[in-house]
Amino acid sequence: MRVEALEKIWVDKTRYDNAEKQYYEGLSNATKTNNCSPLVNEIVKAREHIQNSLEQLDGMKLEPCANTEVLSRIASLEAEAKEFKQSFQAILNRLTQLENHFKTSNNKEDNANVNEKVKDNDDDDNDSVDLFGSDSEEEDAEHIRIREERLAKYAEKKATKTVIIAKSSILLDVKPWDDETDLKVMEAEIRKITLDGLLWGASKFVPVAFGIQKLTISCVVEDEKVSLDWLTEEIEKIDELVQSVDIAAFNKI
Repeated sequence: MRVEALEKIWVDKTRYDNAEKQYYEGLSNATKTNNCSPLVNEIVKAREHIQNSLEQLDGMKLEPCANTEVLSRIASLEAEAKEFKQSFQAILNRLTQLENHFKTSNNKEDNANVNEKVKDNDDDDNDSVDLFGSDSEEEDAEHIRIREERLAKYAEKKATKTVIIAKSSILLDVKPWDDETDLKVMEAEIRKITLDGLLWGASKFVPVAFGIQKLTISCVVEDEKVSLDWLTEEIEKIDELVQSVDIAAFNKI
């Protein structure tokens, strides 16, 4: 006991437990001889009970246990996943077959259309060439008369048909460089831009900020004759007066 007391660290747990037990036993004997209070005895007994419980726990070995319900559930999920994978693969295979069938059908349909067009062209060529001639001069004259009547009706119908001209109404915002720019002169220069299908309309000066105004001018253009890009480029060519051109509104008529 004296040698053990000189050691600072005890590596062996058994030696430590025995030393602690001897210490408390000696303490218990001392309290018994000195007639200490019953509370001290209870504390000693409690310490001994805890020590015995710890010694029993040290000797216990925990064995692994298997939860059969969890294992069965995992096996079931693995089986379902395998079945789902097989079904998904079958669907992919079916889609591939349908895609190949669809491509084959389209190719056949395209080939049939090409053959039909070639056949129609051949028929037209055959119709345009009369290898055997007409049966009689009367039939030729009747065909010519019917054809001329049809051509005359078509020409008359085309002449009386009203031609619809597509037009657009455009509202332009033209901004000057500064407040010293004469907007009236700028408007006069813009109205000098002329072209067949271009008709200038009303205009007004609109305040912008810091005393600067912009010119808002409207026009009507024929879509086939006047290009909007051309019109904006022509206005921007007046670069000594015009800073920029914006399309405020564009409507089909």
